[in-house]
Amino acid sequence: MFPPAARLYLRPARFAETPVGAEDVRRLAGGLLWFSALEVIAVEGGRRVAQQVVPIAAWDDFVARLADPQIEAAAAAMARLTAPRAPLVLGERTLRFDQPHVAGILNVTPDSFSDGGRHRDDPEAAAAAGFDQIAAGASLVDLGGESTRPGAPLVWEGDEIARIAPVVERLARAAPVSIDTRKAAVMEAALGRGAQMVNDVSALMWDTRSAEVVAKAGVPVVLMHSPDPAKGPHGGPNASKAYADPLIEVYDWLEARIDAAVAAGIDRARIVIDPGIGFGKGLGDNLALLNGLALFHGLGCPVMLGASRKRMIGALAGEAPVEARLGGSLALAMKGLEQGVQLLRVHDVAETVQAARVWRGLRDAALVAR
Repeated sequence: MFPPAARLYLRPARFAETPVGAEDVRRLAGGLLWFSALEVIAVEGGRRVAQQVVPIAAWDDFVARLADPQIEAAAAAMARLTAPRAPLVLGERTLRFDQPHVAGILNVTPDSFSDGGRHRDDPEAAAAAGFDQIAAGASLVDLGGESTRPGAPLVWEGDEIARIAPVVERLARAAPVSIDTRKAAVMEAALGRGAQMVNDVSALMWDTRSAEVVAKAGVPVVLMHSPDPAKGPHGGPNASKAYADPLIEVYDWLEARIDAAVAAGIDRARIVIDPGIGFGKGLGDNLALLNGLALFHGLGCPVMLGASRKRMIGALAGEAPVEARLGGSLALAMKGLEQGVQLLRVHDVAETVQAARVWRGLRDAALVAR
């Protein structure tokens, strides 16, 4: 019996290749995955006090033995896990989450960790690179004018606007554009020039006006976890966050940010969440988050995974430099797809789209093979 005062978290487990011929499976978030069990994690006082994998076939009997508040919470969590995600409307394009999507990373910075400087002071070339990403299969382009690598200097909003504005104006004519920024003035400038989405690494906590800007514009927004957004994407210089339980702590933090965004007037159906791989987290923390990604579907929002070319790949693969991390990036992308992630934010668009399409083909074949 689980402690009656404990909060329960549900992580989908034991994924089935197909629901055809299978008994007692549930569809995850209206996507291409079905799960046949749930890992139930009981947390009390910030500490895990019990865990159990419960087959869907035994779910009703398990729930019946819980305390009344837990019964209600479990029903609500199951509803969030299985409810189809609302599509995102990005200008003339609508992203439906019955299948995963790829977002291409486009930096117009001098110092981003992977491709900084490649398109600096050349909006024509930057826009062309964005169009190439769309042609390669990206569903949107995520444009950033400020590096979020560890130790990167803060960029004045006027300079950031000068970097992104001419690129947005060119790209937004024919491609969905997400603006990757934590500054309200940059959001306004980009949205005013045709961007259709905001991706904020501070989860709307860096700038006090950002939530108001997003709510007024009525656009989708990505809320990403970082340990202390007021001090920067990685918690400030020399910051070191010790996570007792990274999976649960990041889940709770994102849940609070969703509630704050909704309270600020942002439609919950337009919120995407990102666990923030590599942002103020050690290798063990990142691995725990990646292995437990399916838990985040319990928040009821689409999940974005941004693990492309991250430092953890080098840590696991002989200190491979940034430009030699394609294999690791694809492995992490596939890990995300295997747990129902709806959006993959990547540098290597063509390769990731190809991998995702092959993965999709395997899923489709499984549906009709039995």
